[in-house]
Amino acid sequence: MIIDQKGNITIVTQEKATTIELVKKLSALYPRYKNNNVIINLTSLNKITLEEIVEFLQISNTHRANKHSFVIVSNKVDLDEVPDELVVVPTLQEGYDIIEMEEMERDLGF
Repeated sequence: MIIDQKGNITIVTQEKATTIELVKKLSALYPRYKNNNVIINLTSLNKITLEEIVEFLQISNTHRANKHSFVIVSNKVDLDEVPDELVVVPTLQEGYDIIEMEEMERDLGF
């Protein structure tokens, strides 16, 4: 797990461990990034299932309830099957774009 900071965005890149292990680590480290927008980069994983993506649901809901963005980047999952509560995009650039749009919406009171 690699954690990078770019302004108010924390980028967590997963390289080897399972997504379940990643979710546990994220939960333990939550106070470190709770005031930032978060991008979970899973593009380096060879295979990922819908069930693994859904593991992020609770932490995503908590983070979004606190008015921060939580975006998962993966090009190995069918985006049509992902629950609406999760934001999953295929590229890192789209992750940045989603955060920018959500920040504008929050600034406008949507």
